[in-house]
Amino acid sequence: MSWLMWIMLTPLLTMALVWLLERWPNLREAASLAGGLSLFMLCLWGWRHELHLSNETLILAEPLPGLTLSLALEPLGLMFALMASSLWLVTTCYAIGYMRAHHEKQQTRFYSCFALAIASLMGLILAADLLTLFLFYELLTLSTYPLVTHSGDEQAKASGRRYLGLLMGTSISLLLPAILLVWYLSGSVSFVAGGLLADRLSPFWTGMLYLMFLLGIGKAALMPLHAWLPAAMVAPTPVSALLHAVAVVKAGVFSILKISLFIFGPVQLQQALVQEWLIWFPALTILLASFVAISKDNLKERLAYSTISQLSYIVLGVMLANQLGMLGASLHILMHGFAKISLFFAAGAILVTTHKTRVSELAGMGRRMPFTFVVFTLGSLSIIGLPLFGGMWSKWYLALGSIEARHWLLLAILMVSSLLNIYYLLIIPVQAFFSQSSQRSTVREAPWPCLLGMAAPSAICLLLFWMPEPFIRLIQSGLNLAFANTGG
Repeated sequence: MSWLMWIMLTPLLTMALVWLLERWPNLREAASLAGGLSLFMLCLWGWRHELHLSNETLILAEPLPGLTLSLALEPLGLMFALMASSLWLVTTCYAIGYMRAHHEKQQTRFYSCFALAIASLMGLILAADLLTLFLFYELLTLSTYPLVTHSGDEQAKASGRRYLGLLMGTSISLLLPAILLVWYLSGSVSFVAGGLLADRLSPFWTGMLYLMFLLGIGKAALMPLHAWLPAAMVAPTPVSALLHAVAVVKAGVFSILKISLFIFGPVQLQQALVQEWLIWFPALTILLASFVAISKDNLKERLAYSTISQLSYIVLGVMLANQLGMLGASLHILMHGFAKISLFFAAGAILVTTHKTRVSELAGMGRRMPFTFVVFTLGSLSIIGLPLFGGMWSKWYLALGSIEARHWLLLAILMVSSLLNIYYLLIIPVQAFFSQSSQRSTVREAPWPCLLGMAAPSAICLLLFWMPEPFIRLIQSGLNLAFANTGG
């Protein structure tokens, strides 16, 4: 059986095991951990044998002659798969402590939907064409809907309706027609090095079609199509952490990256002058979401708007359409994933132990929960992009990409946004460690599985500063493939 098939089957088999072991919670959770570990080991094996596997294609179905649902491995997808599989493992560890301490119901449904969502994500990451990407994009939305509405109360149901309505509304009304237009124009929907549509469209119509993809991929959370993300924060923290800080939102920006490289091609995007008008969608989202984050007292809402802003860093880097910008965008998928999940884990640990959700309530809590707030600080410093933390490298290359494109105003926006990051993120641990609490409390740290889950991604935020080269090489090999025959 092929490696690609095992990548898809591992989370699906985990889902089946979780259901079968419903009556034995310890075994059910062990099965979830084993599934996460197995998928991560498979991705590591795929990294080691990348050159051999790059020639492999798995055809899942052929709904029409010449139109297939197929999977294939390419370096950018492998980078994303490594990140997602490792974070599934640490999130499962964290969720065991969180779900038990919070006395959450329907835990079997939670772990099984989690596994199904990871299977959908792997299908999207490895999609060899637009039709396969669209299918798994929709499956990811549907499989995460029960997680968003997990609590079952009216607020969760209302948030779930907004989540489903916005994501499926944009994908069906804009993304699917855009895919059909690509089929009409080229007779294919396959991802092609250099761009399937290269030299097939005028600059104006390239821009119009690209706009359809930008707005049709609602998971990228570009304003004004961002409202589903703050609404989804009603979900349990492990869901917010992995699916709405890593898997779902990163599936959106990764889809834009892949479509930009392999459907339009960098040269086509440069000729279409998308930098002159479309690039202001992510640029304005970066600034506006940062200002909204400052105004939010609810901790998870503040982190949600921070995510909206950071996602647009990635989209902006892609739309620069040069190798430095796209390298920065690809690295930011990785760097932001580990940093933001650290922040959400810390927020969940605070909720589990203190039942507090507001930034204004956290004064003095750092002395009672030092480990939790150190993790929050490390994640914050990485997102800000300071030296000694992995987020510095992605922001560095994004800045270089802006300079190469001679977009000085975009460079200024990136700098201003980083200053805003400092204000709305670092003020939280500063208050927690250095302000006095007006209330007496016996609060201590979260359960040890939560602490273990928190430790791993925050440590990787440090590791990625000192050892970014393997991932930069992996991304560069993917970009070299995408820029083939473009002169880029």
